[in-house]
Amino acid sequence: MKTRIITAVVGLAVLFVVMLLFDTIVFNIAIALLCLIAVHEVFNAFQFEKQNYVFWGFVPYILLLMLGNTALVSAAIVPATYLLALYFALCLIADSQKLSAAKLGGMVAFSGIVILCFASIIALKNHLPRAEYGYDALYFVFLILGFAWGGDSAAYFTGRACGKHKLAPVVSPHKTVEGAVGGVFGSMLLGIVVTVCYTAIHKSLFGMPAEAVNGKYYLIVALVGGAASLLGIVGDLFASVIKRQCGIKDYGTIFPGHGGVLDRFDSVLFIAPLVTMSVSAGIQYFA
Repeated sequence: MKTRIITAVVGLAVLFVVMLLFDTIVFNIAIALLCLIAVHEVFNAFQFEKQNYVFWGFVPYILLLMLGNTALVSAAIVPATYLLALYFALCLIADSQKLSAAKLGGMVAFSGIVILCFASIIALKNHLPRAEYGYDALYFVFLILGFAWGGDSAAYFTGRACGKHKLAPVVSPHKTVEGAVGGVFGSMLLGIVVTVCYTAIHKSLFGMPAEAVNGKYYLIVALVGGAASLLGIVGDLFASVIKRQCGIKDYGTIFPGHGGVLDRFDSVLFIAPLVTMSVSAGIQYFA
């Protein structure tokens, strides 16, 4: 427990520093490193230790998505994805005796979900430049983490207090239906609280003055929070299934007492893309 607490405190301190540098390239580099580590954890989980060239194919692709500007990424994303797919096809042809097509397919699919998650965070920053939207992008990043980790905490304590019905006993025996319901309401409430605090401090949202942020917006935040909480459970269970099938306890050891990047970000996997898509729609709606 002591190790977990120390790791959590250090992790939150690092997160705070990275968030302070949100409007610089340092933030992009930090997200790129997290993504690379997470994809490498997937690579190790699928036991590709003797085929390191598979992992290295992801590196330029991830760096392009995380460090490239909006115009460059928009122009290069289709050809870059095509070249990456071609690269994996050639790897399979060249090493057909040792490289399993089934394992490669599973690893690439899981890695694609991981990349989509972290790329969504970068997309938020690009969609909401500070010069025009202030710190709105940072607000939505905190919203993503709040939906994921806050929902997890609410589900944990609700499940401990009144959990009786198992949610997915084979995959995750400790999760309960009651805990899931508590997590949904916890995420909804947290989303509203974060929004109230942000608008009170920043005095605007989507370029609108704080007083123009009405009940309709708070309802949207609550609904997205509820959906996000459910998607957080899906991400958690999905990552747990992969771990069980690969025969591992944790994805890594980078966070002592907590596991790897994926062990901490599994509930974020499907939430970040949802919030980013919602923001893209919101920009049009509130413009």
